[in-house]
This record gives sequence, C-alpha cells and structure tokens, in this order.
Amino acid sequence: MNSYVLGLSSGYHDSAAALLRNGEVVAAAQEERFSRVKQDSRFPAQALAYCLREAGITLADVERVCYYENPVRKLGRIASTYLNFGLHGWRSFVDEMPAWLGHKVFVRRQLAADFATHFGVREAPPIDYIAHHESHAASAFYASPYESAAVLCVDGVGEAATTSAWVGQGRQLTPVWDIRFPHSLGLLYSAVTWFCGFKVDSGEYKLMGLAPYGEPRYAGQILEQLIDVKADGSFWLNMAYFDYAVGDCMVSPRFAQLFGGPRREPESPITQRELDLAASVQKVLEMVLLRLAATLRRQTGQKRLCMAGGVALNCVANGKLAAAGLFDDIWVQPAAGDSGGALGAALAGWHGRMERPRSVHGGDRMKATLLGSSYSDAEIEIALRAHGAVATRLGDAQLCDEVAGLLAQGEVVGWFQGRMEFGPRALGARSILADARNTAMQTVMNLKIKNRESFRPFAPAVLADQAKDWFDLGYASPYMLFVVGVNAGQRIAETDEDRQRFGIERLKCPRSTIPAVTHVDHSARVQTVGPDGNPRFHALLSAFHRRTGCPVLVNTSFNVRGEPIVESPGNAYLCFMRTQMDSLVLGNFLLRKADQPALVESTDWRDEFALD
Repeated sequence: MNSYVLGLSSGYHDSAAALLRNGEVVAAAQEERFSRVKQDSRFPAQALAYCLREAGITLADVERVCYYENPVRKLGRIASTYLNFGLHGWRSFVDEMPAWLGHKVFVRRQLAADFATHFGVREAPPIDYIAHHESHAASAFYASPYESAAVLCVDGVGEAATTSAWVGQGRQLTPVWDIRFPHSLGLLYSAVTWFCGFKVDSGEYKLMGLAPYGEPRYAGQILEQLIDVKADGSFWLNMAYFDYAVGDCMVSPRFAQLFGGPRREPESPITQRELDLAASVQKVLEMVLLRLAATLRRQTGQKRLCMAGGVALNCVANGKLAAAGLFDDIWVQPAAGDSGGALGAALAGWHGRMERPRSVHGGDRMKATLLGSSYSDAEIEIALRAHGAVATRLGDAQLCDEVAGLLAQGEVVGWFQGRMEFGPRALGARSILADARNTAMQTVMNLKIKNRESFRPFAPAVLADQAKDWFDLGYASPYMLFVVGVNAGQRIAETDEDRQRFGIERLKCPRSTIPAVTHVDHSARVQTVGPDGNPRFHALLSAFHRRTGCPVLVNTSFNVRGEPIVESPGNAYLCFMRTQMDSLVLGNFLLRKADQPALVESTDWRDEFALD
C-alpha cells in the first residue's frame, strides 16, 4: 500500500506544496505559478490540488502533512526580540503581536480550515511542524546524491536560526551549530539590496548581477562597521545600523550616513555608489561563506557539502566555494528558498519523524526539477483554439531542426515543454531561448521581451559533453547554480576603447564568442544539459550545435518582469503575444508571431504585474 506525505510552505512568501509517495517525490509546485501572483504567500490551494491530481489521490489518502516551520518557536523569537530591544520596538510590537496571538501561531487550526474550505475534508491529516532550518537542511541533504555530507543553510531567518550547520548520514540529519537572529548574513545582503533601490526577497538577484560593474570600495566599511566576522566565519551584526528586527525599515538612519546619502529611489538611475555597494557586499558574503565552509569541513571531516536557504541561490558565491576546493563535491538544492522548504518538510517528515529508510542510487532525487504540471498536445490544441491561434504541428525530429534554424537566424523563441520546473530557475521546460552568439541579444531580450533592466545577465544552457570547451567548469551544473569563467579560448581581448568604459557602459563591450551570456567579468551562470534530465531540450541544443557548431543557447525564464514563470499554454501564449518574441513552441506546435491574430485586451498588461 502506498504511503503519502505532503509538505507545505505558506504564510510568508513563495508558498508551495510537495508530495511524496513512499518517500519519492511525485510532484512539487509553487502557488505563484497557478495564481499568477509573484511570490504568493497564501495557502497553496492550487499547487496542492495539482500535486494530488498528479498522484491520482485525494487529501484523504495523505498520511501526514509537514509544515515548513514551527510557528510557536517563531513567536517565541519575536517576543524575545521585542523584549531585548525595549521601547525602540514598542510601536512595532503593538502592530505585530495581535495578529500573532490571534491567528499566526495557530497554523494547524488554519491549515485544517483551509483543507475544509478548498478540499471539503472534515478531518485533516495529522500535521507536524518542522523547524525552518531543518526543512532547508532536509531539502538539501535528503534530495542530494550523497550517502553522507555536511550541510550548510543560510537565509534571512527561520524561527531563530539564520545560519545553521548539519551532518547528514543515511536517514539521520544532526545539527552541529547555528547563528541566531538578528545576526543574519541574508538580511545584511537584503539590507544593501533595499538600500540600492531593489525589493527585498527578489532584488537580491539584481544586486548579485550588478556587483561585477563596481569596485568593492565599501567592503572595509562593511567589515569595520556593519559585521564583525571571526576567523571561523561566525559573525555579529552591529544593529545600530539596521532596523529590521523591530522596525518597519531594513536600515537605520546611520546606514545612510555611513554610505553618503539616502537610499536610491526604485527605478531611478543607478549610480556608481550602488555598483560599488553591490561589489562590496558580494565580496563580504563570499568571504564569510568560505570561512564557514572551511570550518564545517574541519569540524565534520565530511568531503561533500549540501546547501540550501535563500543565500544558497547566490550562484556567484557558489562558484567561488566550488573553486576553493574545500569539499570534493557541492550539491545545492535548486529550490533553495522557502518554496523548497515544502519539499524539505516532507522529506524530514518521511525520514526523520516517520523513520523511513533512505537509499542513494547515484543521482539526486529532484528529477531535473521537472516536478510541476504538464499539458498534452491535445490540451495545448484546445487552448490554442480558445485564443484563435495559428499553429503548425511538427514531428519530434522536425520540430527541433526547425526551431534550431529559427534560433540560428536570430529569432527569440518561447519554449514550453513537458513538466514545469520546481524552484526559481527555468531549465528548458518553461524557457525563452536565443542564440548566445548574437552581440545585441542581451539588450534586445532585456528591454523588448523581459521588460527589465538592461544590465541583468542571461544564463547559458550548454550540452554537457561540450561544456569544458566553452566554460571553466569541471563538474556538472544541471541547475544553473554556479557561476564560472568563460573558457579562455572563447574570450575576446579588450580594446583600448573598451577600457575607457565604466559602470553600466561596460555592458556594450563584447567579451567572448558568446556575448549574450558572458558577464562583464567574463563569467556565466551555466546550465549543463545531458540527454537524461530533459531529453527534448537536449535534442534542441544538439540540433543547434549541428547547425552552427555552437552548443550554447541563451536560456531565461518564460515570463516578463514581475510575472511568475508561465504555467499553462494560455499563460505562454499571452506572454508570447505581449512581447517581441518571434516564435513560440508549445509541445509539438510551432507558432510564428506574424501568423497570429492581433491580441486585443481591455487593459494594459503592464499593469497586471507589480515590478520586482
């Protein structure tokens, strides 16, 4: 008889559901993909409904529900924080505590009510609370390909921990040490993100992308005034510069005084100060992570490292960790943020609470992250008819050859295939693709298709067996979680004119034979694609390689700025028609923009999604 365990994250951001059958991942998805609300925090009713549908069961068949944090412990941390900060936090205390005492702490009761409302069940399955960092650690270790490993989790804050270390052995996951709120590497990075004019919990990617344009001239001030870092990587923040603990702002007035003026207004021009702040906090982050990893290696003796938590999505730092050689292998959970906490909670429930065995078969358990919804060609055809779309249906081999030709001609193609990815990265199932050799492609895709800032870099997808000839990469990177250098043989030397450019102007300098995916420091966030994980995407890359001699494509998420990645054929068609994409592939259907009827909408779609 099958045993089902459900993991849930909700209430803060990135709500998600994940379902295990006999310990194996059946399905996992974020609520935002269905609700079309970026980082939706609400009960993941639609994501859960999908998971149950994928497994062919009802909620009554679920043996246990595991929630990704412990609200009782979280309330304890919040109350303790207010006591420690005294009168300074009184106003926030008065605003915050009634909600916690009224409903936030009673998550079991609220989940039971949500199950009744959305699924009509009179009695909810048993609900376990899994501590937030345990959920992260479980998502990293239990899903990894390792029998034993050290585990490092770094984020903003869970119940109390902001950084935690663990050792995984078989089905056992043992805590080693933690660093507690308000001292948080993730919140330090988020504070600088906010100060530079970007949104917390989404703009951190932008800060990481900005860093190579600047110089780390503020790193000394950060280390002298904001964060005290010990030789073992442990750290202590000077809370005189921050207000996130009990206030309504990320930083205090002293932060602006330290860095020469007020916060940059969102959407205003980016100055050299923001570029240098980005470079500086990125350098500090990398230094601290390297020290923490070295300490963990020394303390545990483990040769492999697993990582999760929002900071584990900093792929530049991940690349530096890998290059340092502190561990023989590093595996980062591709859904490292709070959405992945749903999966980690389920895995912690199965192996930890239910004491079920764990076996390692040589690969990880993420199934290339293709754990989300899918649509048959018949379902796609129905959706296309509803939109009056004009499409051509092609056979498998013909489809890849045809699309490779369009890409080689400079077209931008929306690519919608198979099951949707779980986590923040599009990895060839819900992607927008283009020719990486095109010198204008980064600007074209940012401004005319993604509707976002021109400086933001794009990632390359490369055939795994060709990767070493194009990138300084000695390991597989299927989840686009490591930044490495572009191979010296592909680089283009700077000219005297290039050397005269500063800041964002450096974007205009071609730096390699694949300029659309080469960042200003000759780096790239690489996805290696083998024949097993996503066969059709591999077939397309192979067709493009045969045609052009280049095994690399631009691969970015299928959405515009502020929009969740597309979930359905209808989402994909609307995104295609609203932007300047040239072609769209849905399953075996190819659509050309010139063939489509005009899209008539009663409102401006740009108002539909809040800018991130």
